[in-house]
Amino acid sequence: MLKTMKNRYSGNYSKSHDENMIQQDGRFDVSRRRFVQGLTTGGVLAGLGMLSPQLMAAASAMQEIAILDGPVFDLTIDEVVVNFTGQRRVATAINGSIPGPTLRMREGDDITIRVTNNMSESSSIHWHGLILPSNMDGVPGLSYAGIRPGETYVYRFKAVQNGTFWYHSHSGFQEQTGMYGSIVIEPRKSDPVRFDRDYVILLSDWTDEDPHRVYAKLKKMSDYYNRRERTVFDFAAEVRKMGLKKAIESRAMWNRMRMSDRDISDVTAYTYTFLANGKTPNQGWMGAFRPGEKIRLRFINGSAMTFFDVRIPGLKMQVVASDGQYIKPVHGIDEFRIAVAETYDVIVQPQHGGSYPIFAQAIDRSGYAFGTLSSNGQKAAVPPMDPAPILTHADMGMSMEGMDHGSMAGMKHGMSDGSGGMAMDHGSMRYDINAGLSKSRVKIKLGPQVDMLAMNPKVRLDDPGVGLRNNGRRVLTYADIQNLYPTRDRRPPNREIELHLTGNMSRYMWSFNGVKFNDSKPIGLRYGERVRFTLINDTMMNHPIHLHGMWSELESGNDGYLPRKHTIIAQPGAKISYLVTADAKGQWAYHCHLLYHMKGMFRRVVVA
Repeated sequence: MLKTMKNRYSGNYSKSHDENMIQQDGRFDVSRRRFVQGLTTGGVLAGLGMLSPQLMAAASAMQEIAILDGPVFDLTIDEVVVNFTGQRRVATAINGSIPGPTLRMREGDDITIRVTNNMSESSSIHWHGLILPSNMDGVPGLSYAGIRPGETYVYRFKAVQNGTFWYHSHSGFQEQTGMYGSIVIEPRKSDPVRFDRDYVILLSDWTDEDPHRVYAKLKKMSDYYNRRERTVFDFAAEVRKMGLKKAIESRAMWNRMRMSDRDISDVTAYTYTFLANGKTPNQGWMGAFRPGEKIRLRFINGSAMTFFDVRIPGLKMQVVASDGQYIKPVHGIDEFRIAVAETYDVIVQPQHGGSYPIFAQAIDRSGYAFGTLSSNGQKAAVPPMDPAPILTHADMGMSMEGMDHGSMAGMKHGMSDGSGGMAMDHGSMRYDINAGLSKSRVKIKLGPQVDMLAMNPKVRLDDPGVGLRNNGRRVLTYADIQNLYPTRDRRPPNREIELHLTGNMSRYMWSFNGVKFNDSKPIGLRYGERVRFTLINDTMMNHPIHLHGMWSELESGNDGYLPRKHTIIAQPGAKISYLVTADAKGQWAYHCHLLYHMKGMFRRVVVA
């Protein structure tokens, strides 16, 4: 069995995962593993066939994730057996639970976290968004060697901030198999936000498939999990809407580029079950309230690949924090998009009793995570799903005034290397990138690593994104966010680092500037300097970009109150910029936080 687990995580397969885990008589072998405790007693009993699904759902909905109070924590990493979908599968858990326990700390305290690896392979924990020494950051190969089987690693750092954060494995695909949890750091001084109840809502995605198999399928067929490609019925609807000629031209354009306007998510509910605090939509997480109370909801997107669009029908949200940092409250929000690894704190105040749904739709509308705020213990009704979104020319970086979108003049039809994709009739595109104090010319070419380049990327801070535009609800955008406190470093940047987010979708290859991580050089920063990072997204995917160890201050239009974030969405075909003060020496990871993109879209940042 240990050999099976090693093969499972290394990606070497002699038999399928299901074949390895089933005995000859067809029964699942759990003799050398234990069921996950954190799915509640009800969930375990249901897994053993001792509770009906109805009783299991009622018992588990009110169960809370374990909370551990600091400043000293003891955590274990274990292989456990779980059952989210009716199928028993092996998962990776912290202290036997999925999600792991919530770690509550206090700003200013000296934190000690002892992590013991009980698995048969190496592991790690990264404290996402926490400002700490580089050797405590938890990234194998940069911060340390990782935590070997049977060993204990002791993390020590001072909690120099407060707010909502999270933690997860930075080893292989362990994050996808359940290794994540939430962090709440209480302010040492009075909290600027007033509330009566405080809940963490940790969103995630679960698959019964081995994540190595998911990745292998994407490499062979990037749209394997996309079950919403265009059909003849869609074409008929387009003809009714825009006329036969324009419908044919639009379809021909996408066909020539060998791309799909339905390419929203790489991995969908075809394999994913979306969870809220470890609860499936059928179970549904539940939080209690009394009418008139102010409820703080700390939303964390701990998924591997899923963007969520969150709303609470019947309640307006006041957004008070972004990525653990207090912002000037944004009132009257109906909905917000939360990227993988982002966090948002909101305040809601139900004036009447009853049940309110917490509805987190996947960006591609293939499924949702679900919870309930209830004064009577009743589960709320699930609202209808929004229509599946469709990409536009703007999402391809081709929204150009006066441009003939029918003919798409200036575009070649196909690729010289036969790989498909979109090419521009102007050869390669050259950009200035400041690799040091002097500029260097970088040439980005269409080719094996790059199948698309945005022709006219624009800053779209006030754009809520595909699927949220003009939906009749007030949707939070980056343009709404201003830090609650004045910008600390008011110096202008002394240089700019421009990075293109590039990929070849048909080959499922991801990179920065057309160069994958294994072939890249580190990004060097001088200690103390102020640098502007500009991201240009040359792909049709949203990418959540995360810089470890330092704040990314989003250039949102008010330099006096720049929002401080650890993860920033780069929208398809758009550009976005933020300022970084290189105030932390050491080696830091910089990457797209979509788990199956990270292998290529990754850089090492060295501050010296």
